[in-house]
Amino acid sequence: MANKSKMACNKPTKSDRAGKKKMVKACANGQEKLIHFGATGYGHNYSAAARRSFRARHKCGQAKSKLTARYWACKNLWAGSGGSTKSSPKNRQGKY
Repeated sequence: MANKSKMACNKPTKSDRAGKKKMVKACANGQEKLIHFGATGYGHNYSAAARRSFRARHKCGQAKSKLTARYWACKNLWAGSGGSTKSSPKNRQGKY
C-alpha cells in the first residue's frame, strides 16, 4: 500500500494496485486524493487513430479536475505521440 503522505503531488508513478498501471496523489483546491488509473493488459497510445478515438470517447477536452482518473488517463497515458510499445488488444487488431 502506498504511503500517501510521502508521495509528491501530481506526479504519476507505477501503481501498487492489481489491474492498474499508474497511481497519482492528486492535489487540487486544498484536497488530496490517491487515484489509480489505466488498465494493465491494454496498451495505451499505440497509434494516432487509437489516441483520437480514446480522447473523443472520454471527452478529454473537458477533463479539467485533477481529482479524477479521467484527467490523468488523458494527460498521462493518451496525450501526445509516442507512448506504449504494446500493440492494440487482440480484438482491436486491424481497426487501429
